[in-house]
Amino acid sequence: MTEPIPEQRRVLTVLVAAQILSGAGLAAGVTVGALLAQDMLGSTSLAGVPSALFTIGSAAAAVAVGRISQRTGRRGGLTFGYATGAIGSAGVVAAAALDTAVLLFAALFVYGAGTATSLQARYAGADLAAPERRGRAVSTVLVATTLGAVVGPNLTAVMGDAAESWGIPRLSGPFVLSGVAYGLAAVVLWVLLRPDPLLLARSRAAGAEPAPDGERPAVARQWSPAVTAGVVVMIVTQLVMVAVMTMTPIHMRDHGHDVGATGVVIAIHVAAMFLPSPIAGMLVDRVGPYRVAAAAGLVLLAAGVSAALAPPQSVPALAFALGLLGFGWSLGLVSGTALVTDAVPLESRAATQGTADLFVALAGAGGGLGSGLVVAAAGFPALALTGAAVSLVILPVLARRSAAQPALR
Repeated sequence: MTEPIPEQRRVLTVLVAAQILSGAGLAAGVTVGALLAQDMLGSTSLAGVPSALFTIGSAAAAVAVGRISQRTGRRGGLTFGYATGAIGSAGVVAAAALDTAVLLFAALFVYGAGTATSLQARYAGADLAAPERRGRAVSTVLVATTLGAVVGPNLTAVMGDAAESWGIPRLSGPFVLSGVAYGLAAVVLWVLLRPDPLLLARSRAAGAEPAPDGERPAVARQWSPAVTAGVVVMIVTQLVMVAVMTMTPIHMRDHGHDVGATGVVIAIHVAAMFLPSPIAGMLVDRVGPYRVAAAAGLVLLAAGVSAALAPPQSVPALAFALGLLGFGWSLGLVSGTALVTDAVPLESRAATQGTADLFVALAGAGGGLGSGLVVAAAGFPALALTGAAVSLVILPVLARRSAAQPALR
């Protein structure tokens, strides 16, 4: 077994601190974004627009963060992404205060940079990790998001009260929290993420001293069947998760639940996305990413069926279904990340990862935008069952890849 690189512990510690902060920013938009849009636009069919917008923004930011990281290292790319997310959060607050839908849409697009960066940070955790520890390194970064992501939704009522006391709409309060959280995450990374894990990994691989930021030449992205398999896994898990999660707050409010109950369900969902990450990472390292990816498809299937059958008045039943949804996403993201990272050389890793996350984010945007239309036309159970069916796409893709290379784990 390869000896761990000494600097890896410091890198993971800094990433963990930043992810705790960013988790709160990530969860704020998930919890109240659809509700804010519904209030401002007066339409349930358009309630999925916020999720679609900040997911499209996340797609654009994923490419930008990947390219900046490719040129200057993870420190510059991640700092840029979180700072941009903080600016977007401030824009959402301003849009709500001015009751301006155009500004809201533009700000949500920018806000999506925080989501992209929170996910891109997992790649930074894997840069210095040995292949047999890569799954656990990725999961360490993801699980750190749990604290902020669980606390964030449960502060919706507190931040709503604060917003009203400041004379701005109640639902804009959580975005104040997200702006502060993303801003602090950017500061932590810019000041403390030294040495840069990607630049150090490159220099060690080349047997040379780390190059100063900005001196790395651009390298062409590399794509392979293994990368494609990993990206498909992440695309499906993201699409299904975003679609069902986006409309859960609307579904709950339509059946008489208040924001506090919605916050509890979303908190459980987000905790299930990140808290079991060490389990996913351990499984990836022990049984291989392909088997874990297949398990992700089956868990998402169970989640969709559970959400469709859950009595709308039952918070525990909805929380159980959303918990399964989060766990399936965790299995898919960790296994897909491992597949992509293992298949791409260091010289082109960051740019390829950014492109991979572009497709993942676009899938999430489609899920968010389409979810409102499906619920308006056929109801929440139909959306959940559609997600369950889509999750099965993972299985034939993995079977085909395994048949082409039987030695795959």
